[in-house]
Amino acid sequence: MLQHHIEACAKVPNMKEILLIGFYQPNEELNRFLLNAQQEFKISIRYLQEYAALGTGGGIYHFRDQIVSGSPEAFFVLNADVCSAFPLTEMLSFQKEHGEPNSFVILGTTANRKQSMNYGCIVEHEESNEVLHYVEKPSTFVSDIINCGIYLFNPNIFQHIGAVFQKNQQDMLLEEPTNGWHRAEAIRLEQDIFTALAGQGKLYVYKTLSFWSQIKSAGSAIYASRLYLNQYHTTHPERLASNKEGGPKITGNVYIHPTANIDPTAVLGPNVSIGTGVTIGAGVRVRESIILHGANLQDHCCVLNSIVGWDSTIGKWARVEGTPSDPNPNDPYAKIDSETLFREGKLTPSITILGCNVTIPSEVIILNSIVLPHKDLNRGFKNQIIL
Repeated sequence: MLQHHIEACAKVPNMKEILLIGFYQPNEELNRFLLNAQQEFKISIRYLQEYAALGTGGGIYHFRDQIVSGSPEAFFVLNADVCSAFPLTEMLSFQKEHGEPNSFVILGTTANRKQSMNYGCIVEHEESNEVLHYVEKPSTFVSDIINCGIYLFNPNIFQHIGAVFQKNQQDMLLEEPTNGWHRAEAIRLEQDIFTALAGQGKLYVYKTLSFWSQIKSAGSAIYASRLYLNQYHTTHPERLASNKEGGPKITGNVYIHPTANIDPTAVLGPNVSIGTGVTIGAGVRVRESIILHGANLQDHCCVLNSIVGWDSTIGKWARVEGTPSDPNPNDPYAKIDSETLFREGKLTPSITILGCNVTIPSEVIILNSIVLPHKDLNRGFKNQIIL
C-alpha cells in the first residue's frame, strides 16, 4: 500500500524527504522495505514512531520539529489506508491559483448521497472552492463531496493544531483525572481542525476526477489492486504482463514479478498480482487475486477473489475462492462499503485470505474464509475464520 504513496511523493518536484508516522513497532520487514524504496526512488525516507496512537493531527504535531526542519514551503499529509492516483502536483498548482499563500488544500472526490455520510463531508463555495463547512461522518446528508484523506499544508497548520492542544490541556486540568487514555496530544485533523477552519478563507478543496478508494478491509485490497493495475496502462505499461510465446495466458491487467516461475498452461487475470519467487503449476487458474511472495500454487488449482499469503501452498485441484466486495459498477460515484467482519453473528461473505505459510491440501474447497498464519488444513472450509 505504501509503495504507491512513496512513488507519488517522489515524483513531486523539489520533494526533500518522506516521513512515515505511526505507532507500530518497526520490524525487519518495514526497515527492508524503506531501505529498498530509498534506493529505488533516490529520496530520504524515515519512519517516526509515536509513543501512543495520537490521531491524524496529533502525530504530525508531535513530530512538527522534524517536519519543519529544513524550512519547507509546504508538505503533504497522506493517510496510509487509501489508494489513489495521488494528484499531488495538481494540488500544488491549485494551491498557487486559489486562496492566499497560507491556505491549506484538501483533496476531495464525489460520492453518492447515501455513502457520503460514511466520510468527512465538504461544503464548498462553487466559484472559489473554499471549504465553507466541514462535517465528519454526518448523520444526515450534508454534501456529496468527501474528504480523500490527502492534504497539502504549510507550517502554519501547526499554529492551529497547537491551539487545539492548548485547549485540550486546559480541559484536562478541569476534568477529573482519567485512566490516562485521554491525552491532550491526541488530536484529529478532521473533527478538531477542519471543522474550525471551514469558512475562514484558509481551507480549500481540490476535487479529483481520477480514482480514489479507502482500504479499510482486506476485501478492499483486491479492489485497490485493480485500480492501480488499471492506472499502469498510462503510468507504467511496462509493469503489465502480456501474452508471449511459451508464457502463461494473460487476460486483462496482470502484474508478474520477474522472479515468478509460471507454467505456460496457467491462465491468469484479470486483476492479478504475482509476487517474488511465486511458483504456479500447470493448468492453474487465478483471477481477481493477490499472490504474495514465495507462494506455491500446484497443478490445476483455482484461486478466485483471494489473497494468498507469503510462502503458502495450495494443493493440486484445490479451489480457493472468496466473494468480491466491490462498489456498485453501475454507479460512477459508488465507493467501497467498509463491511464489518460479522453480520448477525455470522462471518460476512468476503474475499478469502490465507495468512503466511498456510498449506491447503489437494482437492478441497476453501470458500469465503480467513485462515490465520502457519495452518496446515486437512479438509475444506466455508464461511469460517480458522484460528
